[in-house]
Amino acid sequence: MDDRRGLNGIVWKFRTGTAWRDVPERYGPWATLHTRFRRWAADGTFDRMLRAAQVKADAAGDIEWLVSVDSTVVRAHQHAAGARKGGSATRPSVGPEAA
Repeated sequence: MDDRRGLNGIVWKFRTGTAWRDVPERYGPWATLHTRFRRWAADGTFDRMLRAAQVKADAAGDIEWLVSVDSTVVRAHQHAAGARKGGSATRPSVGPEAA
């Protein structure tokens, strides 16, 4: 498998969010892609390739660097969601009784 086909397969996997096993065979065996990605990630090769691609795309004006991040966090106590203080005891039904 050549590096370009392997890189395209790895990029396809992350763009689609699919499992490694679902990468199309045109990119080569999924296990080979996974092994190659792990090796490239561990030795810094993948980061270098990504940075080089970003530099090239940025120079061509293909990257919009404006990013909006929402870091809102809302915490609620368990009782705020309707949980009973006494645990999960059942309440009597207020509907009509079953005949």
